[in-house]
Amino acid sequence: MIYVDPKILERLNAWLTPFFDEKTRDTIKEMIAHDPEGLEDSFYKSLAFGTGGMRGKMGVGDNRINKYTLGKNTQGLSNYLKKQFPNLKISVAIAYDCRHNSKELAKVVADVFSANGIHVFLFSELRPTPELSFAVKHLNCQCGIVLTASHNPPEYNGYKVYWEDGGQLVPPQDAEIISEINSLQYTDVNFEANEALIETIDAEVDTAFAEASLRNGSFNTPKEAKQNLKIVFTSLHGTSITMIPKVLEQAGYTQVHIVEEQATPNGDFPTVTSPNPEEPEALRMAMERAEALQADIVIGTDPDCDRLGIAVRDANGTLTVLNGNQAMVIMTYFLLEQWKKEGRLDGNQFVASTIVSTPMVRKIAQHFNVDYKEGLTGFKWIAKMVNDFPEMEFIGGGEESFGYMVGDFVRDKDAVTATLLACEIAAQKKAAGSSMFDYLQAIYRKVGTYQEYLVSLVKEGKKGAEEIATIMKNLREHPFKEIADSPVIRIEDYESGVAKDAQNNTSEVLKIPRSNVLIYYTEDGSKIAARPSGTEPKIKFYISVHDPSGDLSLLQKKIDNIRTHLTLS
Repeated sequence: MIYVDPKILERLNAWLTPFFDEKTRDTIKEMIAHDPEGLEDSFYKSLAFGTGGMRGKMGVGDNRINKYTLGKNTQGLSNYLKKQFPNLKISVAIAYDCRHNSKELAKVVADVFSANGIHVFLFSELRPTPELSFAVKHLNCQCGIVLTASHNPPEYNGYKVYWEDGGQLVPPQDAEIISEINSLQYTDVNFEANEALIETIDAEVDTAFAEASLRNGSFNTPKEAKQNLKIVFTSLHGTSITMIPKVLEQAGYTQVHIVEEQATPNGDFPTVTSPNPEEPEALRMAMERAEALQADIVIGTDPDCDRLGIAVRDANGTLTVLNGNQAMVIMTYFLLEQWKKEGRLDGNQFVASTIVSTPMVRKIAQHFNVDYKEGLTGFKWIAKMVNDFPEMEFIGGGEESFGYMVGDFVRDKDAVTATLLACEIAAQKKAAGSSMFDYLQAIYRKVGTYQEYLVSLVKEGKKGAEEIATIMKNLREHPFKEIADSPVIRIEDYESGVAKDAQNNTSEVLKIPRSNVLIYYTEDGSKIAARPSGTEPKIKFYISVHDPSGDLSLLQKKIDNIRTHLTLS
């Protein structure tokens, strides 16, 4: 006899009632007989909204992505929308990516919205996530949904929720919607579609989005410079193939070489271990193609086209992958440089980044006498800054995880416009006899040299979640006094909202919202942040080091020593 926790038993018994389809009930019975561990993981909790919405493995149960969990979320969201906009004809936009079941799940979500009398704009085929953010504002919607799990493995899918400004949900709305969802039973969900309220969209929004991307990502690059830049692009089997080649062509780039083996959307991502441009392996095929063509730049995007990886040639002519911080530094500096040339900097602008990203963005803002704003991880916080400071112009912002947002016409990281921006920089630098790599070195010389390194520890399932909680608990209860032989001078705990000065034993209140993040600062200028991922079963350690000498070998030694000290090697 297999023992099943009573709480889990209560949950799964609800799923064995006739409301759930026969296939779902049969799968649960099979798991009861043969997969108790999988059963526990599928039912021990309900999927929750994290950094990028709700994301998880597909399958049966409360802790899985399926028509019932998404239906319940959509029913709760429908109820909430009606309370927030009681006198308005409510509309939502829905997009989806290349993942298994994304199209079918998008239709389920559309059905539930329409069953509740809400007008739905549903993309006819897969589209990039930033286009969904754009569509929400462009179509004057009150809400948007995209079915995606970004760069997670093939067995994952997800449900990102956007509000009327085109940004993802932030507190207190997320908690209010979760409360609305938790008040429901699955039997409260209305799955009976009103097809008259579901409107298919495609070309008109595509054109408007491409035009907006061109307006925001182009910077007077000469025609000849564009034509001389040799680009290798891979969509990594994702949605960017629908938009990026088109935008680059319209911008005037004639040498765009697409990695055809990775151009067809495919939720299995057959040519890569992971469709994540943060992983250099994901760009391997594109870089091999670039070497054969002697291309200047390689760009690859994740499945939903909000992140991009960039490889450029270094001082020796060797292709090297820029990390997310380096790409963000280059883009931010270039944007500010362009705004300054055009006489548009008047002290009323700002750039933004996150607490776990490189300190260089703050340094760059100071260099140009532009305001710098910092938030928690996730572009929903950068989008919120745009709303919170309407009197100021937002120029651009990014985070270390390979995302960038140019202007505010999209309120999320946008690999379409960021790709165009990267090509503009590369083309201009090549035409001037330089390169993006040289440009980065020049930025280091002007504002200081920083190097970053990310360690991600994967901890799957219930046991993994408990391990992550234990690691964070230990880091708080037994804080380091020194790291890699350098005294700890400050500890910021964003869960308690308190920063402690270890030198004079004083404390101050952090003004950023609460989050499970802990950051150590050391006397030698190093910064080490620990943060459980909000979208993946991982705990991440973000290491940033600085040295006035700018000696890269010394900085790398610092990183290695910190990894050894934290047993992260």
